[in-house]
Amino acid sequence: MFILGEGCMRRNSLILLFATILLFPACANAYYQVIDLGTLGGDRSIALSINNSGQIVGWAENTSGWRYATLFDPTGGGNNINLGTLGGRISTACSINNSGQIVGWAQNSLLAWRGTLFDPSGRRNNIDLVTLGGVGSSALSINDSGQIVGWAQNGSGIGHATLFNRSPGGNNTDLSTIGGGESDAICINDSGQIVGAAQNGSGNYRATLFDITGSGNNIDLGTLGGVESAASSINNDGQIVGSATRKEGTSHATVFDPSGGGNNIDLGTLDGRESWAYSINESKQIVGWADNSSGYLHATLFDPTGAGNNIDLNTLIDPASGWILSQACSINDSGWIVGSGSNPNGELHAYLLIPEPVTLLLLGLGVLCLKKRKKTDCRFPIAE
Repeated sequence: MFILGEGCMRRNSLILLFATILLFPACANAYYQVIDLGTLGGDRSIALSINNSGQIVGWAENTSGWRYATLFDPTGGGNNINLGTLGGRISTACSINNSGQIVGWAQNSLLAWRGTLFDPSGRRNNIDLVTLGGVGSSALSINDSGQIVGWAQNGSGIGHATLFNRSPGGNNTDLSTIGGGESDAICINDSGQIVGAAQNGSGNYRATLFDITGSGNNIDLGTLGGVESAASSINNDGQIVGSATRKEGTSHATVFDPSGGGNNIDLGTLDGRESWAYSINESKQIVGWADNSSGYLHATLFDPTGAGNNIDLNTLIDPASGWILSQACSINDSGWIVGSGSNPNGELHAYLLIPEPVTLLLLGLGVLCLKKRKKTDCRFPIAE
């Protein structure tokens, strides 16, 4: 604590008053810093997942135009790591946990897609997670316990939601469907709750909460009055987001009722027709994309209450940056967001959004603002 002399008190009171005027509006309307995560020397890249340490994965093109799983340099300095394949041509990293373990898919020497646990060093000691007896598979999510889910083909060539066994030889668990043919596990939380999509008896894909034992006691999470839906993310409180069709057939970002009771929340759009929620963090901040009245897809921070106070993330960056953020794919517990958009050169690049720190003119007032931010996330009007 600083002890101010009596002669300084009046002057510092004026500074405090001035700082209050400046800081609290800044706290309420903070911008994001945009970092271009670059590529592997090629033209395009997309960031798909960020952990709480700020490690980011996705895919990027090399100078030959091949797409590879990538561990991005979060500073934007270009020291991106090509994670390689399983002997094939292309790969994608879909998820990174808080221990830095990375999963996705890679082509093997026969050019089949295989679920992959990547060597984060880039030395290519990648592990093939094999299948359910078929040819292809893909790993889409890994939790902090190292449990991995995705999909794999069975002996009949049908893709089923899968809990992968990291031991050599597989023994993967088939998570079945909800009465239909195919299914896909997209996300697993630290409690082992798994969500994704599965076909019902009518062949429609429905957002699904899977039984981790593979016994088939899966829960159809319903829609918004339409016939199809998919769940993209589940946080450690069991809150589930994704997208569902409405009665008229459009798809909207959705918070799903985990009981399957149908009390789903329509998160709306940006005055457009369609939207999708990709990721939810522990503070219930939800990101994805929504189209605006002109039909353009923009990265979006959704109002989780369904009241429609959604925020186009393009309005929270410097308009002179030259960026157009098209989708937000993942948000960590610090509110850092990754996705893809058009950079100032018009190229599709992965980006990182970091909340700009409030200028702390006085430590005391800065602490007040930071305390408020921890409690209410004062960057956005989001309900607790």
